Amino acid sequence: MNNLLNPDNKVMQFITKVADSVFLNLLWLIFSLPIVTIGASTTALFTVTERMVRNEEGNLWKGFYQAFRSNLKSATKTWLILLLLGAALIGDTWICWHMRYENPFWTVLTAVLFVADAAYLIILMYVFPLSARFENTSFQMIKNAFMIGMRYLVCTALQAGIYFLMLLCAVRFFTPILMFGEGLCALLSSYVLNGILLRLEENVRSSAEETAV
Repeated sequence: MNNLLNPDNKVMQFITKVADSVFLNLLWLIFSLPIVTIGASTTALFTVTERMVRNEEGNLWKGFYQAFRSNLKSATKTWLILLLLGAALIGDTWICWHMRYENPFWTVLTAVLFVADAAYLIILMYVFPLSARFENTSFQMIKNAFMIGMRYLVCTALQAGIYFLMLLCAVRFFTPILMFGEGLCALLSSYVLNGILLRLEENVRSSAEETAV
């Protein structure tokens, strides 16, 4: 029992990080309130949770705020692009869903839009974790998010499962779990993505060294 309660024990460290995710979720909510800053807030959240996975988090508030400020412009641009794209997809999907029995064209178009919706969700799951670790243009970041999400489908499925279970528990079983909300989802997703992000960092570093030579 003493070993289990030891702060250096990996189980206790994970429990501490889960508790910290409540504070991070509160920060994420506050900094997301203007709506247009959701991208920067989510990028800042993943910046901190990715550091937590590597045991490099330091001061949570300071890390979050610094990441928010440094990513405000680029992440907001990416978010606004995705917001407009998402609104268009939702509107088109809603229309086609209600017209799917009119003729085969609408049925096929509805199916195509569902595929597009799935691709959009994949981008949402990857674009902000990538933005927290790498620098690139908004369109290139969106493209990379989709390509990486399709390449690592198991990790994509695990992330989707994390968000689905959080939503299911909040709606059907235990609404107060929302106090963990995005903070816990980001932490768990960061564990899932850690190996992929490290591999991508190594590839970027190798490419940079080859270019320098």
